[in-house]
Amino acid sequence: MGNWSEYYQDVPEEKAANYVNRRFDPQAAEALRARNQRVLQPALGQDGIRTIAQQHRPKDRR
Repeated sequence: MGNWSEYYQDVPEEKAANYVNRRFDPQAAEALRARNQRVLQPALGQDGIRTIAQQHRPKDRR
């Protein structure tokens, strides 16, 4: 028996992520995921966040 990703490739209408507004539309779902990824992408990369956290960390933890 194959894994779930193979099943969803064979039967894409069973994958809940392919529905937009309760309508089966894999292209619109992919476009929505891509848009959300761009919007939710942090302005700073992980390194920038780490640098800011290090700059604002208390010097003495006592």
